Amino acid sequence: MSAPAPEAFAGTLVGFGHALRDAGLPVGTGGVVTYCAAAAELNPADLLDLYWAGRSTLVTRREQLPVYHDTFLRYFLDDDLPTEASAPFTPRQRAEARTALAMPETEPPSAGGEEESKEALLGLVASEADTLKHKSFAACTPAELVMLRRIMRTIRLAPPRRRTRRTRSGKGPLPDLRRTVRETMRTHGDPAELHFRSRRLRRRPLVLLLDVSGSMADYSRALLQFAHVTLRSSTRVEVFCFGTRLTRITKELRHRRVDDAMDLAAAAVADFDGGTRIGESLEVFVRDWGRRGLARGGVVVVCSDGLDRGDPALLETTVQRLSRQCHRLVWLTPHTGEPRSLGLQVATPYVDVVLPARDLADLTAFARTVSDLG
Repeated sequence: MSAPAPEAFAGTLVGFGHALRDAGLPVGTGGVVTYCAAAAELNPADLLDLYWAGRSTLVTRREQLPVYHDTFLRYFLDDDLPTEASAPFTPRQRAEARTALAMPETEPPSAGGEEESKEALLGLVASEADTLKHKSFAACTPAELVMLRRIMRTIRLAPPRRRTRRTRSGKGPLPDLRRTVRETMRTHGDPAELHFRSRRLRRRPLVLLLDVSGSMADYSRALLQFAHVTLRSSTRVEVFCFGTRLTRITKELRHRRVDDAMDLAAAAVADFDGGTRIGESLEVFVRDWGRRGLARGGVVVVCSDGLDRGDPALLETTVQRLSRQCHRLVWLTPHTGEPRSLGLQVATPYVDVVLPARDLADLTAFARTVSDLG
Protein backbone atom coordinates (compact mmCIF):
# COMPACT_ATOMS: atom_id res chain seq x y z
CA MET A 1 0.00 0.00 0.00
CA SER A 2 1.38 3.41 -0.91
CA ALA A 3 1.91 5.97 1.82
CA PRO A 4 -0.71 8.71 2.05
CA ALA A 5 0.25 12.29 1.35
CA PRO A 6 1.45 14.13 4.47
CA GLU A 7 -1.04 16.95 3.83
CA ALA A 8 -3.95 14.53 3.81
CA PHE A 9 -2.73 12.66 6.85
CA ALA A 10 -2.03 15.75 8.96
CA GLY A 11 -5.66 15.93 10.12
CA THR A 12 -5.42 12.38 11.49
CA LEU A 13 -2.28 13.21 13.45
CA VAL A 14 -3.80 16.41 14.79
CA GLY A 15 -6.85 14.43 15.89
CA PHE A 16 -4.56 12.02 17.71
CA GLY A 17 -3.01 14.99 19.51
CA HIS A 18 -6.49 16.12 20.63
CA ALA A 19 -7.19 12.58 21.84
CA LEU A 20 -4.04 12.61 23.96
CA ARG A 21 -4.99 15.99 25.37
CA ASP A 22 -8.46 14.68 26.26
CA ALA A 23 -6.76 11.75 28.01
CA GLY A 24 -4.88 14.16 30.27
CA LEU A 25 -1.47 14.50 28.60
CA PRO A 26 -0.07 18.05 28.23
CA VAL A 27 0.23 17.98 24.43
CA GLY A 28 0.69 21.42 22.95
CA THR A 29 0.58 22.76 19.42
CA GLY A 30 4.36 22.67 19.12
CA GLY A 31 4.44 19.00 20.04
CA VAL A 32 1.82 18.16 17.40
CA VAL A 33 3.76 20.09 14.74
CA THR A 34 6.93 18.17 15.66
CA TYR A 35 4.97 14.92 15.49
CA CYS A 36 3.70 15.73 12.01
CA ALA A 37 7.22 16.64 10.86
CA ALA A 38 8.58 13.36 12.22
CA ALA A 39 5.80 11.36 10.55
CA ALA A 40 6.52 13.06 7.23
CA GLU A 41 10.09 11.71 7.35
CA LEU A 42 8.81 8.18 8.02
CA ASN A 43 6.19 6.00 6.38
CA PRO A 44 2.78 7.22 7.59
CA ALA A 45 1.27 3.91 6.48
CA ASP A 46 3.37 2.07 9.09
CA LEU A 47 1.56 2.16 12.41
CA LEU A 48 4.67 1.20 14.35
CA ASP A 49 6.53 4.18 12.89
CA LEU A 50 3.69 6.44 13.95
CA TYR A 51 3.70 4.89 17.40
CA TRP A 52 7.40 5.48 18.07
CA ALA A 53 7.39 8.90 16.42
CA GLY A 54 4.61 10.03 18.73
CA ARG A 55 6.21 8.44 21.76
CA SER A 56 9.45 10.30 21.04
CA THR A 57 7.83 13.70 20.44
CA LEU A 58 4.63 13.80 22.50
CA VAL A 59 5.67 12.04 25.73
CA THR A 60 7.84 14.01 28.15
CA ARG A 61 7.66 11.85 31.31
CA ARG A 62 7.93 8.15 31.96
CA GLU A 63 4.67 8.01 33.89
CA GLN A 64 2.85 9.25 30.75
CA LEU A 65 3.73 6.11 28.77
CA PRO A 66 0.72 3.96 29.82
CA VAL A 67 -1.73 6.74 28.93
CA TYR A 68 -0.05 7.30 25.55
CA HIS A 69 -0.05 3.55 24.81
CA ASP A 70 -3.71 3.05 25.61
CA THR A 71 -4.76 6.16 23.67
CA PHE A 72 -2.84 5.06 20.57
CA LEU A 73 -4.46 1.62 20.62
CA ARG A 74 -7.90 3.11 21.07
CA TYR A 75 -7.47 5.82 18.42
CA PHE A 76 -5.75 3.87 15.63
CA LEU A 77 -6.48 0.18 16.30
CA ASP A 78 -9.96 0.02 17.82
CA ASP A 79 -12.68 -1.39 15.59
CA ASP A 80 -14.88 1.64 16.30
CA LEU A 81 -12.35 4.09 14.84
CA PRO A 82 -13.25 7.46 13.36
CA THR A 83 -13.22 7.46 9.57
CA GLU A 84 -10.18 9.75 9.18
CA ALA A 85 -8.08 7.50 11.45
CA SER A 86 -9.06 4.16 9.93
CA ALA A 87 -9.03 5.06 6.26
CA PRO A 88 -5.26 4.83 5.52
CA PHE A 89 -4.82 1.38 7.13
CA THR A 90 -6.00 -2.05 6.09
CA PRO A 91 -7.36 -4.57 8.63
CA ARG A 92 -4.20 -6.64 8.18
CA GLN A 93 -1.97 -3.67 9.03
CA ARG A 94 -3.99 -2.93 12.13
CA ALA A 95 -3.91 -6.58 13.22
CA GLU A 96 -0.10 -6.77 12.83
CA ALA A 97 0.36 -3.50 14.75
CA ARG A 98 -2.01 -4.69 17.48
CA THR A 99 0.01 -7.89 17.87
CA ALA A 100 3.35 -6.04 18.00
CA LEU A 101 2.18 -3.43 20.47
CA ALA A 102 0.49 -6.00 22.70
CA MET A 103 3.87 -7.68 23.44
CA PRO A 104 5.29 -7.04 26.96
CA GLU A 105 8.46 -5.57 25.56
CA THR A 106 7.41 -2.53 23.55
CA GLU A 107 10.83 -0.95 23.22
CA PRO A 108 12.26 -0.65 19.70
CA PRO A 109 14.77 -3.39 18.83
CA SER A 110 17.75 -1.04 18.97
CA ALA A 111 16.93 0.50 22.37
CA GLY A 112 17.97 -2.54 24.39
CA GLY A 113 21.13 -2.90 22.39
CA GLU A 114 22.05 0.75 22.97
CA GLU A 115 21.55 0.42 26.71
CA GLU A 116 23.60 -2.77 26.81
CA SER A 117 26.30 -1.07 24.77
CA LYS A 118 26.36 1.88 27.18
CA GLU A 119 26.59 -0.44 30.18
CA ALA A 120 29.36 -2.43 28.52
CA LEU A 121 31.21 0.78 27.67
CA LEU A 122 30.92 2.06 31.25
CA GLY A 123 32.14 -1.27 32.56
CA LEU A 124 35.06 -1.20 30.13
CA VAL A 125 36.03 2.33 31.20
CA ALA A 126 35.83 1.40 34.89
CA SER A 127 37.90 -1.71 34.30
CA GLU A 128 40.48 0.27 32.34
CA ALA A 129 40.71 2.90 35.08
CA ASP A 130 41.23 0.21 37.72
CA THR A 131 43.96 -1.35 35.58
CA LEU A 132 45.71 1.99 35.12
CA LYS A 133 45.82 2.54 38.88
CA HIS A 134 48.10 -0.49 39.18
CA LYS A 135 50.19 0.26 36.10
CA SER A 136 53.63 1.73 36.62
CA PHE A 137 54.03 5.36 35.61
CA ALA A 138 57.06 4.36 33.55
CA ALA A 139 54.96 1.98 31.43
CA CYS A 140 52.05 4.37 30.76
CA THR A 141 51.49 6.00 27.40
CA PRO A 142 50.87 9.78 27.16
CA ALA A 143 47.12 9.16 26.80
CA GLU A 144 47.10 6.93 29.88
CA LEU A 145 49.02 9.55 31.86
CA VAL A 146 46.32 12.09 30.97
CA MET A 147 43.66 9.72 32.27
CA LEU A 148 45.67 9.12 35.45
CA ARG A 149 45.91 12.86 35.97
CA ARG A 150 42.12 13.10 35.90
CA ILE A 151 41.79 10.24 38.37
CA MET A 152 44.44 11.80 40.61
CA ARG A 153 42.22 14.86 41.09
CA THR A 154 39.84 12.72 43.16
CA ILE A 155 42.51 11.86 45.77
CA ARG A 156 41.74 13.39 49.14
CA LEU A 157 44.74 13.52 51.46
CA ALA A 158 44.09 13.75 55.20
CA PRO A 159 46.99 15.74 56.71
CA PRO A 160 48.48 14.36 59.94
CA ARG A 161 47.38 16.03 63.17
CA ARG A 162 48.83 16.44 66.64
CA ARG A 163 47.38 17.27 70.02
CA THR A 164 48.25 20.73 71.30
CA ARG A 165 48.47 22.07 74.85
CA ARG A 166 45.37 24.17 74.30
CA THR A 167 42.04 22.66 75.24
CA ARG A 168 38.40 23.11 74.32
CA SER A 169 35.07 22.08 75.79
CA GLY A 170 34.12 18.57 74.92
CA LYS A 171 34.21 14.95 76.00
CA GLY A 172 37.73 14.43 77.27
CA PRO A 173 39.74 13.30 80.28
CA LEU A 174 40.52 16.82 81.55
CA PRO A 175 38.01 18.35 84.04
CA ASP A 176 36.71 21.81 83.20
CA LEU A 177 36.75 23.36 86.66
CA ARG A 178 35.77 26.89 85.62
CA ARG A 179 32.67 25.78 83.75
CA THR A 180 31.70 23.35 86.48
CA VAL A 181 31.98 26.02 89.22
CA ARG A 182 30.14 28.57 87.08
CA GLU A 183 27.23 26.19 86.52
CA THR A 184 27.17 25.37 90.23
CA MET A 185 26.91 29.07 91.15
CA ARG A 186 23.95 29.46 88.83
CA THR A 187 22.12 26.77 90.78
CA HIS A 188 22.99 28.48 94.15
CA GLY A 189 25.50 25.85 95.20
CA ASP A 190 23.54 22.76 94.26
CA PRO A 191 25.68 20.01 92.69
CA ALA A 192 25.86 20.59 88.96
CA GLU A 193 26.89 18.44 86.06
CA LEU A 194 30.62 17.85 85.68
CA HIS A 195 32.15 19.33 82.55
CA PHE A 196 35.33 18.26 80.80
CA ARG A 197 37.80 19.54 78.23
CA SER A 198 39.79 17.88 75.48
CA ARG A 199 43.02 18.73 73.71
CA ARG A 200 42.81 20.68 70.47
CA LEU A 201 44.08 19.07 67.28
CA ARG A 202 46.35 20.95 64.89
CA ARG A 203 47.61 19.94 61.49
CA ARG A 204 51.23 18.96 61.30
CA PRO A 205 53.41 20.50 58.59
CA LEU A 206 53.88 18.28 55.56
CA VAL A 207 57.05 18.75 53.48
CA LEU A 208 57.51 17.01 50.11
CA LEU A 209 61.03 16.72 48.72
CA LEU A 210 60.73 15.50 45.11
CA ASP A 211 63.59 14.07 43.09
CA VAL A 212 63.32 15.43 39.52
CA SER A 213 66.65 14.10 38.22
CA GLY A 214 67.07 12.10 35.03
CA SER A 215 66.71 8.73 36.78
CA MET A 216 63.25 9.79 38.02
CA ALA A 217 62.06 11.18 34.67
CA ASP A 218 59.32 8.52 34.34
CA TYR A 219 57.87 9.40 37.74
CA SER A 220 58.70 13.05 38.42
CA ARG A 221 55.70 14.57 36.58
CA ALA A 222 53.25 12.22 38.33
CA LEU A 223 54.82 13.12 41.68
CA LEU A 224 54.48 16.83 40.87
CA GLN A 225 50.80 16.34 40.08
CA PHE A 226 50.38 14.47 43.37
CA ALA A 227 52.07 17.37 45.15
CA HIS A 228 49.63 19.76 43.46
CA VAL A 229 46.70 17.70 44.79
CA THR A 230 48.30 17.67 48.25
CA LEU A 231 48.67 21.46 48.23
CA ARG A 232 44.98 21.80 47.43
CA SER A 233 44.05 19.71 50.49
CA SER A 234 45.96 21.64 53.16
CA THR A 235 47.63 25.00 53.74
CA ARG A 236 50.52 23.63 55.80
CA VAL A 237 52.27 21.92 52.89
CA GLU A 238 55.64 22.80 51.41
CA VAL A 239 57.06 21.33 48.19
CA PHE A 240 60.71 21.29 47.13
CA CYS A 241 62.39 19.80 44.06
CA PHE A 242 65.98 18.68 43.88
CA GLY A 243 68.39 17.24 41.35
CA THR A 244 71.77 18.86 41.72
CA ARG A 245 70.29 21.74 43.74
CA LEU A 246 67.28 22.43 45.92
CA THR A 247 64.37 24.57 44.62
CA ARG A 248 61.23 25.60 46.51
CA ILE A 249 58.16 25.38 44.23
CA THR A 250 55.31 25.80 46.73
CA LYS A 251 54.25 29.12 45.25
CA GLU A 252 54.27 27.77 41.67
CA LEU A 253 52.15 24.75 42.57
CA ARG A 254 49.57 26.91 44.34
CA HIS A 255 48.09 27.72 40.93
CA ARG A 256 44.62 26.26 40.60
CA ARG A 257 45.06 24.80 37.10
CA VAL A 258 47.38 21.84 37.14
CA ASP A 259 48.79 22.51 33.65
CA ASP A 260 49.76 26.06 34.55
CA ALA A 261 51.23 24.85 37.84
CA MET A 262 53.36 22.27 36.03
CA ASP A 263 54.64 24.85 33.57
CA LEU A 264 55.55 27.30 36.33
CA ALA A 265 57.30 24.58 38.32
CA ALA A 266 59.25 23.39 35.29
CA ALA A 267 60.38 26.96 34.60
CA ALA A 268 61.50 27.43 38.22
CA VAL A 269 63.54 24.21 38.41
CA ALA A 270 66.76 24.70 36.47
CA ASP A 271 68.10 21.14 36.91
CA PHE A 272 65.02 19.25 35.72
CA ASP A 273 66.00 15.79 34.30
CA GLY A 274 69.62 16.44 35.20
CA GLY A 275 72.05 14.85 37.65
CA THR A 276 71.38 13.75 41.22
CA ARG A 277 73.03 14.99 44.40
CA ILE A 278 70.66 13.97 47.15
CA GLY A 279 73.05 14.57 50.04
CA GLU A 280 73.94 18.11 49.00
CA SER A 281 70.31 19.03 48.28
CA LEU A 282 69.05 17.69 51.62
CA GLU A 283 71.91 19.48 53.39
CA VAL A 284 70.69 22.78 51.92
CA PHE A 285 67.17 22.03 53.17
CA VAL A 286 68.41 21.16 56.67
CA ARG A 287 70.64 24.24 56.89
CA ASP A 288 68.38 26.88 55.26
CA TRP A 289 64.88 25.62 55.99
CA GLY A 290 65.04 23.01 58.71
CA ARG A 291 66.78 25.35 61.15
CA ARG A 292 64.00 27.89 60.63
CA GLY A 293 61.51 25.39 61.98
CA LEU A 294 59.85 24.44 58.69
CA ALA A 295 60.12 20.73 59.47
CA ARG A 296 59.74 20.97 63.25
CA GLY A 297 56.97 18.66 64.37
CA GLY A 298 56.09 17.84 60.78
CA VAL A 299 56.21 14.91 58.39
CA VAL A 300 58.95 15.09 55.75
CA VAL A 301 58.48 12.91 52.65
CA VAL A 302 61.45 12.28 50.35
CA CYS A 303 60.41 10.96 46.93
CA SER A 304 63.51 9.51 45.27
CA ASP A 305 65.00 6.30 43.90
CA GLY A 306 68.16 6.85 45.92
CA LEU A 307 70.50 6.95 42.93
CA ASP A 308 73.01 9.53 44.19
CA ARG A 309 76.21 10.71 42.55
CA GLY A 310 77.35 12.54 45.66
CA ASP A 311 79.18 11.45 48.79
CA PRO A 312 77.32 8.64 50.65
CA ALA A 313 78.79 9.85 53.96
CA LEU A 314 77.27 13.31 53.42
CA LEU A 315 73.91 11.74 52.62
CA GLU A 316 74.00 9.62 55.78
CA THR A 317 74.87 12.59 57.98
CA THR A 318 72.22 14.82 56.39
CA VAL A 319 69.44 12.26 56.66
CA GLN A 320 70.34 11.68 60.30
CA ARG A 321 70.08 15.43 61.02
CA LEU A 322 66.83 15.67 59.08
CA SER A 323 65.28 12.82 61.07
CA ARG A 324 66.02 14.73 64.27
CA GLN A 325 64.42 17.92 62.96
CA CYS A 326 61.07 16.39 61.94
CA HIS A 327 58.45 14.24 63.61
CA ARG A 328 58.40 11.50 60.95
CA LEU A 329 60.67 10.91 57.97
CA VAL A 330 59.12 8.96 55.08
CA TRP A 331 60.87 7.79 51.91
CA LEU A 332 58.84 7.05 48.76
CA THR A 333 60.64 5.09 46.07
CA PRO A 334 59.47 3.52 42.78
CA HIS A 335 61.94 0.63 43.04
CA THR A 336 60.99 -1.17 46.24
CA GLY A 337 60.80 -4.55 44.55
CA GLU A 338 64.32 -4.30 43.12
CA PRO A 339 67.70 -4.25 44.91
CA ARG A 340 67.89 -0.94 46.75
CA SER A 341 70.34 1.70 45.63
CA LEU A 342 73.31 2.74 47.71
CA GLY A 343 71.69 6.03 48.68
CA LEU A 344 68.55 4.32 49.97
CA GLN A 345 70.58 1.75 51.87
CA VAL A 346 72.50 4.53 53.57
CA ALA A 347 69.34 6.50 54.47
CA THR A 348 67.13 3.57 55.58
CA PRO A 349 68.43 3.35 59.19
CA TYR A 350 67.24 6.93 59.84
CA VAL A 351 63.95 6.71 57.96
CA ASP A 352 60.77 5.85 59.86
CA VAL A 353 59.05 4.12 56.95
CA VAL A 354 59.84 3.29 53.32
CA LEU A 355 56.80 3.13 51.02
CA PRO A 356 56.38 2.36 47.31
CA ALA A 357 55.48 5.07 44.77
CA ARG A 358 55.41 3.07 41.58
CA ASP A 359 51.83 3.71 40.46
CA LEU A 360 48.67 5.60 41.33
CA ALA A 361 47.51 2.87 43.71
CA ASP A 362 50.65 3.38 45.81
CA LEU A 363 50.12 7.15 45.98
CA THR A 364 46.45 6.65 46.90
CA ALA A 365 47.45 4.25 49.70
CA PHE A 366 49.96 6.79 51.02
CA ALA A 367 47.32 9.55 50.96
CA ARG A 368 45.01 7.37 53.05
CA THR A 369 47.63 6.39 55.61
CA VAL A 370 49.50 9.69 56.00
CA SER A 371 47.13 10.71 58.79
CA ASP A 372 48.42 7.76 60.85
CA LEU A 373 51.89 9.32 60.87
CA GLY A 374 50.73 12.06 63.23
